[in-house]
Amino acid sequence: MNDVNALLPEAERPEERLIGDREFAGLVSELCRPLLELADGLTNTQPAEPILTRPLIGRLLLESKQIEALLDEYGACRNRQWSRFRSLIAALKNMARFAEVLACIRRRLPAYRLLPVRGDFASASSARLHQMCGGIREIAARLLDEAQALGIERRASARASADFAEKLPPGRLAHTSDERQGGDAASTVTHLATEFLNLAAEADWLGSAAQLAAEEWSACFPDPVSEERLRQLVFRFHSLQSLYDTHVAATGIESSDAKLPILRGHATVVYHLLDLATDLAHFYERHLGPLPGDEDPRRLPGVDRELIMATLFGYALAFASDYLAGGQSLCQDILRRYAELAELQVPVPTYRGFHVRPSNLVARIVAHYGSAVVMDLGGTRFDAASPFELFRANETINAGKRRWLAGEIARVRRPGEASKPADTADAVRTVIQQLAGEGRVVLYRQPLHFSPEIGQRAGGVLENATAEIAHLQATGQLDIRTDLTVTFIGDRRVLADLDLLARHGYGEDAFGNNVTLPSALAYLRR
Repeated sequence: MNDVNALLPEAERPEERLIGDREFAGLVSELCRPLLELADGLTNTQPAEPILTRPLIGRLLLESKQIEALLDEYGACRNRQWSRFRSLIAALKNMARFAEVLACIRRRLPAYRLLPVRGDFASASSARLHQMCGGIREIAARLLDEAQALGIERRASARASADFAEKLPPGRLAHTSDERQGGDAASTVTHLATEFLNLAAEADWLGSAAQLAAEEWSACFPDPVSEERLRQLVFRFHSLQSLYDTHVAATGIESSDAKLPILRGHATVVYHLLDLATDLAHFYERHLGPLPGDEDPRRLPGVDRELIMATLFGYALAFASDYLAGGQSLCQDILRRYAELAELQVPVPTYRGFHVRPSNLVARIVAHYGSAVVMDLGGTRFDAASPFELFRANETINAGKRRWLAGEIARVRRPGEASKPADTADAVRTVIQQLAGEGRVVLYRQPLHFSPEIGQRAGGVLENATAEIAHLQATGQLDIRTDLTVTFIGDRRVLADLDLLARHGYGEDAFGNNVTLPSALAYLRR
């Protein structure tokens, strides 16, 4: 139908010719003959026979896509007589696509140089491909039955599976091309490792989904598992692979560092597994899962629903999660070896210094990259990867604040010394209020709950004010504002994130309230 006519009121649309089932069956019979011959050949193979070669998968995809497009052109999906046939064509196409990815993974596996993971990936890939063969046979048989019921004619003879045999010798060609000049390949390597780490943190939900029991799989849609969410990860891992091939592959830095091809292999296999997971999620959402407002799952005849779900969760998501985890340690090692040492001076956190939240966030950034970073404070160094080390820095920070505050108290206190404890207590209160008014101290509670010893300690107003402020600070009622800074020393990529964290208050405002961190630090929110 013309798109413009579709916008017209129904009464004003030109009359559209309707095609009868017999006429349409004749049309489909002519165009569908090659696909039905393939289906006939599939049903005549033995279960143990390895039928899914690249030529056969390619023809299945080509023919099924063409027939699917034809059926959609005539609105078969909304016709009671033809919708089942249309669904079986879609199922055959999708199953062929799943088999294509599985066959690709199995074929290229030796070249990926993958690190060991918990399961046997090679055996699991072969098993899934074999199961997919069985699923395709079943759908092919259902398709032939449906074609016969619709009056679709087909030839008696079928193409033998030998017509699509693929006898390829193992091995590869020698790498005899000259190495490319990769420009600043080292910078690209560190960018790739950093992006892989960030993507691994963003995709940490894959492992949780993969560990669920089979009866919980359906409840994962659309959160956390969905076609849309997986497709975004696929795009970014494909970009990672492309960046490597453009700037690092066949360069001198790749040939001199044996771990770089391993990084490429991990990025590639995760890309393929997520690509497969995306197609499986699409197939479930489109053909097998419940429709909006309908809690009963749809049943597509001939499709093994458990095979689809087990391949998605037990294979694609599970191994993608495992290879992401293995790639993280690899990337951290790469970043350590390609580290560019630098220094970063930032202010001490405004609210209570390096207490729980700032210390944990700093340590998580350092752990994310796996690089050694130290924090220097007045010549004393602390391990920035340890929250407890950073907690310990607060002792030095608070001592420095009190020394600075003593000078401020001496500046603002009134001339002369109070002769009575009550007068001393009043003087202490006045000093604290004046310091607060000037922004030298920040009050977290009002009115302040002073200690019973206010004004009664040994010494004059200076000693009593210093001790009382220390009490109020220890009880969380106020804090001292200074211009104290610390210096982080380590890889500049880690320091860039620490600088971003510091510019966002270490995740909190001056009163300790949580603030939203920028998207570049999204891995800290997980």
